[in-house]
Amino acid sequence: MAVLCGAGLGASLRRCGAGGSGRSPWKPLLVLLSPPAFSTGCPRCAKDRRLRQKRAISERQLTRYFVDQRKVRVVGGQGGDGGQSFHSEPRKVFGGPDGGNGGDGGHVIFKADQQMKSLASVFRFYQGFHGERGGSKNCYGANGAHMYVKVPVGTLVKEDGEVVADLTQHGEEYIAAHGGAGGRGNRFFLSNENRAPKLFTPGEPGQERVLHLELKTTAHAGLVGFPNAGKSSLLRAISRAKPAVAAYPFTTLNPHVGIVHYQDYEQVAVADIPGLIRGAHQNRGLGTAFLKHIERCRFLLYVLDLSVPQPWSQLQDLKYELEAYEKGLSDRPCVVVGNKVDLAQSRINLALLREQVAERVIAVSALTGENLEELLLHLRELYDTYVKTEQSQGQSPVKW
Repeated sequence: MAVLCGAGLGASLRRCGAGGSGRSPWKPLLVLLSPPAFSTGCPRCAKDRRLRQKRAISERQLTRYFVDQRKVRVVGGQGGDGGQSFHSEPRKVFGGPDGGNGGDGGHVIFKADQQMKSLASVFRFYQGFHGERGGSKNCYGANGAHMYVKVPVGTLVKEDGEVVADLTQHGEEYIAAHGGAGGRGNRFFLSNENRAPKLFTPGEPGQERVLHLELKTTAHAGLVGFPNAGKSSLLRAISRAKPAVAAYPFTTLNPHVGIVHYQDYEQVAVADIPGLIRGAHQNRGLGTAFLKHIERCRFLLYVLDLSVPQPWSQLQDLKYELEAYEKGLSDRPCVVVGNKVDLAQSRINLALLREQVAERVIAVSALTGENLEELLLHLRELYDTYVKTEQSQGQSPVKW
């Protein structure tokens, strides 16, 4: 059977015929077309046009792509040499020197880019472009182009252990290595005493430095809790982030940032910090490698597992670890999130937790989505308070 599929003036003609049959070869079939676009190919012959889904990357594979520390050697471009030439044209015997100056070398510039999430794409060596040599007829050499290196927002630039730059705003730049100055041509050394100078200077070499880049995740809120408290599940429930979730501790090996969208188009960034344990400030467990990511969070969400005995002891241990790592870190605005309220034992521990702690306690279930609205409303209140505080101090709040 041969099928002809087409569309014209809202009608389609289909030719159906079997070998040797006496039926009419043409049979008009009226098809009412819908407003969206339609395909002119036969559904029996059309290929499978489904979009291929992006392959899921496991948490351990993701560790190869997330880098929060990098040692970089940067060298500025070398300046171009000065030119040495003398003007020559007919009927002009002594034209004099006309060698131009060389061009300056290009800088190496770090530029904060909001699209960058890791230092994995940053190489270990960068060099600016060299300046060109000066030409004749007093022509200056072209300056070398600058080398721009994109780094994530929240990158610290350190040299010999001291912080020399903190890139916290999108588009912020820092000149890591200056390019060398261009050399002087012989035209520069013309004087009354020396009317035909042959002296010219070479270009200066660019600045060379060895810098350490350190990334601290910039987010409005940080999820802090012990392993298996349900931080990753909670982030998946309130945002479109897809961190790994499993029934064993230390499932999250890298910080994940999820964006919570509100109806007035405000966006609140929530960071999922890998689980902390007792003695984390002494480099136990995942250690201080991820405690530094909490420094940039404006307010904290302490995620507690309500199904364990005495969940308030988790809050005390978490605050102690934060205070031992950096003084005043535990005093930031916060809210206590009691997770796994869908379990029977959690209902009993919830009442005891509210008696033991002075902070506001919001009981949620990341698995069933119970009471997530109250958490999102309080999260917005914390964000609005942060914005008003920054504006009152004359500073611009972090926007996503």
